[in-house]
Amino acid sequence: MCQSDGDQDRDPEERTDDDQMFSVLLEDSVEDLYENAPCGYLSTLLDGQIVKVNATLLDWLGYERGDLVGHRAFSDLLTVGGRLYHETHFAPLLRMQGEIRGIALEMKAADGSRLPVLVTSTVKTGGDGQPLLIRTTVFDARDRRAYEQELLRARQEAERERERLQQLTATLQQTLLPPALANVPGLDVAAHYHIASVDEVGGDFYDLFPLANGTWGLFLGDVCGKGAAAAAVTSLARYTLRAAAVYDPAPAAVLGNLNTVLNHEYNGSDPRFCTVLFGLLIPDGDQGGFRIILASGGHPPALLLRADGTADYLPTPGGQLIGVLPDAHITTTTFRLDPGDTLLLHTDGLTEAHTAICGDRYGDDALLDFAHSLAPTTAQDAISAIRELLDTLGTGVDDDTALLAVSVPHSEREERQ
Repeated sequence: MCQSDGDQDRDPEERTDDDQMFSVLLEDSVEDLYENAPCGYLSTLLDGQIVKVNATLLDWLGYERGDLVGHRAFSDLLTVGGRLYHETHFAPLLRMQGEIRGIALEMKAADGSRLPVLVTSTVKTGGDGQPLLIRTTVFDARDRRAYEQELLRARQEAERERERLQQLTATLQQTLLPPALANVPGLDVAAHYHIASVDEVGGDFYDLFPLANGTWGLFLGDVCGKGAAAAAVTSLARYTLRAAAVYDPAPAAVLGNLNTVLNHEYNGSDPRFCTVLFGLLIPDGDQGGFRIILASGGHPPALLLRADGTADYLPTPGGQLIGVLPDAHITTTTFRLDPGDTLLLHTDGLTEAHTAICGDRYGDDALLDFAHSLAPTTAQDAISAIRELLDTLGTGVDDDTALLAVSVPHSEREERQ
């Protein structure tokens, strides 16, 4: 056998010690390897009676060899649940397959404690192929069980944390919406907020509130982004709109005021903006109904569903996003809402939803066709119909959707006619 220069330079006594240690390892008897293996071994007859067991397993369970060999069956060492599993699954599979591996069981120690183990059993056959006995290897699974329990505890804690986060998210979302819409004389009002994800706060918002001289303000908008940052902008936008409308209710002036506030607060490295529709509702006592001035800051146009069964988008083109530029261009339109008419405001979560047809977006044209099928309608019926539409789109609605509808009811005389 070749020796390296390093071996030749070593002290002869050191080489002798190493050789002796190596000889000792080679002289380990098979019996010693069996008895003191790092896993448990036992052999049983085909009926399960223990005929051989190693010292490792005896030490784990706290038994003397005479307590088990010839007196106990393998199933006697299992817990009640383990014995049931052994009789109904383990033993039948072992007889059919001749081998079964890595089964998790619990064994009972002499002091009554439980030892989680992984068991592998094989059937030893004779030269004629007939089964003679069963050899079983037992691995201590206490560390693995502790690890699994820690994983389970961590998962349960994560689930509890997620539930707390969802509750906090829902509570925060509620604070960004009016607790109840105002009761406007001569007007039916309905609204709905569709939450796409319970884990994130959306940036959609709406409101309807009284102003001076019997007029009313309403708005609906959508903040860019989600989460806490979007919620902060939503809160700022909602309260700024209400405050600005008290100071000067002209819709273009209200949105201009909001644009100034957002552009001033969020003009750094993390700019924030939103799209908004703001309307001023002016009751028309002589003719009934309302005159509405509607301003748009880059928001999808509102739908007007007429009493004669027609429906169309209100023209508010060219309105710019609120908060991006120091002086955003605001577009306005003025129209009447007569008895039987319905005004519907929505955010783009609806029109940008994916449909089941090739994953295409739902789109503005589809929504207009849907509005045609509803007209004439009421605010409540329009919101109910779109809620059903959102439900049919299911998970395709991946962004929050806010809806706000107002309609002028017919008079009792018109209803009778």
